Amino acid sequence: MKADYQILIVDDDESIRRLLAAVLAREGFQTGTASDGAEGLELFRSASPDIVLMDIRMPGLSGIEAMRAMLELRPGAAVILMTAYADLETAVQAIKSGVFDFVIKPFDLAEISLLVNRAYQIREMHREIGILKQELSEGFRFGRIITRDPVMLALCDSVVRIAASSATVVIHGESGVGKELLARSLHHHSPRAERNFVKVNCGAIPEGLLESELFGHEKGAFTGAVARRTGRFEHADGGTIFLDEVGELPLALQVKLLRVLQDREFERVGGNKTIGVDVRVVAATNRNLEDMVAAGTFRADLYYRLNVVNLPVPPLRQRPADILPLVSHFLRKFTTEHGREIDGIDDHALAIMQRYGWPGNVRELANAVERAVVMSTGATIFAEDLPLPIVHASRHAQDGAGPRTLKELVREFETKAIIQALERNQGNRSHTAGELGISRRALLYKLHEFNLEDGDCANAGASCE
Repeated sequence: MKADYQILIVDDDESIRRLLAAVLAREGFQTGTASDGAEGLELFRSASPDIVLMDIRMPGLSGIEAMRAMLELRPGAAVILMTAYADLETAVQAIKSGVFDFVIKPFDLAEISLLVNRAYQIREMHREIGILKQELSEGFRFGRIITRDPVMLALCDSVVRIAASSATVVIHGESGVGKELLARSLHHHSPRAERNFVKVNCGAIPEGLLESELFGHEKGAFTGAVARRTGRFEHADGGTIFLDEVGELPLALQVKLLRVLQDREFERVGGNKTIGVDVRVVAATNRNLEDMVAAGTFRADLYYRLNVVNLPVPPLRQRPADILPLVSHFLRKFTTEHGREIDGIDDHALAIMQRYGWPGNVRELANAVERAVVMSTGATIFAEDLPLPIVHASRHAQDGAGPRTLKELVREFETKAIIQALERNQGNRSHTAGELGISRRALLYKLHEFNLEDGDCANAGASCE
């Protein structure tokens, strides 16, 4: 806030000092004054002003000399020089020395105001960036995983321990929660980090091509196989293969995958040469593999071979502490990518994002922030820059139409039960308490807690005694 900022005005002309102090005070800044460079330097040391507005030509210690001493004491201090046209070259040289800017006398008060406010905004931005960096350091950055959620922090700690082994891992969670990031973290924290990390999306490759993608094929194995092709398992030899959406594997391929996990060997499609591989398998799914085993669509033996270590990833709606650091991260990312100058998000817009349920999880959040960056017309993200479905869903949740907590549901049930009991007992509190099996004092407490005292008792048709 401007009221927290102090501006030091240094000029040997008392009328200029008084004028500038009055103008800047009206804008909400604190002001202090000094009549020469030596006094200004002394106040700079003792009061640590945020912005200095200083004349160049003064008796004794000049503004240039005072400016150099100030910047030596506090590099990056915002010093604005006031200069006559004859000293313009000196002021330009001062810019190279680190002075924030200069203004030529006789100056326009609007120009002074503009420069001071620009210095204020830049210092505020640096302050907010510092706060953000501190918040992120207080949270947890695990490779590219950004989280402050206790469950996710514990999950990241588990990844470090598991990474040292070669155990097969299944990462389970909804689409968009960051399963691939965890898989990459497992790889990069493992002894296999120098070898390949190979990703296969089992649900995105047509079934007829999936076997060839995984295990490769020999020349002439099928129509179009004009040359030998190595598969993903061979590319991952010595490293890690990430089988995303492993629940989409057809049963025929599940048998071959089971053999690789058991024997660490396979044959290419159309070949008879057995190929051995040393591969760590990390699988991911948003489906319930146990239910699939029960339904006969996923092999039980493969499930138990894959599920040596299970890492469940909570959805974003269960990680409210992660919204702010993730929004800040994506805001920096997309402002850079799209060449925009956006320095923050409006409190109302942030509140909307914190209330929203994020069914698409972190992926949906990233898309929403990118859309806001593209649509924004200023330096701040506002609610109108967010996708309309998010704004509408958040508004419904705030109005009580969205998912409610157990506490809210219990409160609603108790409220209805009390009102109905009051109606049956014509508003008599003693009789109502007896029917509900609670003391009269407990009933009075509930009436007060649920705001049911006079109005609803009157609706029950009695005196509420």
